[in-house]
Amino acid sequence: MRKRTLGKNHLEISSIGLGCWGMSHAYGKADEKESIATINYCLDLGINFLDTADVYGDGHNERLIAKVLKKRRQEAVVGTKFGFAGDEDGNVRVNGRPDYVQSACEKSLQRLNIDVIDLYYFHRLDPEVPIEETVGAMADLVRQGKVLYLGLSEVSAATIKKASTVHPITALQSEYSLWHRNVEENILPTCLDLNISLVPFSPLGRGFLTGAIKSPGDLRKNDYRRMIPRFDYVAMGKNLSIVNKLQQLAKKNDVSPSQLSLAWLLAQDDSIVPIPGMKQRKYIGENLASVDISLPDEVITELNTMELDVQGGRHNKFNLQFVEE
Repeated sequence: MRKRTLGKNHLEISSIGLGCWGMSHAYGKADEKESIATINYCLDLGINFLDTADVYGDGHNERLIAKVLKKRRQEAVVGTKFGFAGDEDGNVRVNGRPDYVQSACEKSLQRLNIDVIDLYYFHRLDPEVPIEETVGAMADLVRQGKVLYLGLSEVSAATIKKASTVHPITALQSEYSLWHRNVEENILPTCLDLNISLVPFSPLGRGFLTGAIKSPGDLRKNDYRRMIPRFDYVAMGKNLSIVNKLQQLAKKNDVSPSQLSLAWLLAQDDSIVPIPGMKQRKYIGENLASVDISLPDEVITELNTMELDVQGGRHNKFNLQFVEE
């Protein structure tokens, strides 16, 4: 397994990681037995970077991963996130208060049943708490030996810079793929300047770039993607032209659309580590092979300059309020 280093000189991990969200939430019902088998299979193949969060399945995802970590802790690098919390009225908000940082970490450690979290992310920005205060509390966790490295998720370049004045940030998690490249303007350059690795989630466009989804009818009724504007009937119909372009280019280069998308991301910089969501073993081999694919320079250039008129927002209005770009 080829490896990369988060933060240039910190955590050495596999070149792609395993996004575990779908094993507990979002993309229809998951099979827990298959989910555990998938995590184990990834570790068998050297994919050692496991991504989760306390909010995934309201703690279920961390408890699920704990079942694997019980026997294989030394083989895994665990990244988890905190920040989303409900108030007394049942409303969802982001909580970045220092006291909450401490308690959230304690609960994640208990659910994961581990002594230390390898990479601890602040899931979203709390507009009511200066990022310096939140990161200061996260730095306390490092000093306490409960966390090794710190990360942020879906925040702006300005916030990244402020946070970095308090404590080194090892990784930033943001959506980045061929159909969402906004990070390239300010966020990615900031990360490169500060030696922060970018960890792209949804590197396959929530599955759309694989070509497996042709219409909303291909999604289960409780699938989170049904609430995303980019996946409604009108937008998806227009966005299929993007997939057609990628399929043609993939076929020309004897790779799958998934491999083309992941290999392109990996080629952007050696500090980038995508975390495709995989809740079944059947997708692992195909995605893993992308690590060894070296796309010709002219293909990278073609993808970089390809006109992709993506229709529809990447989040619904409710979830968009938590994103700082």
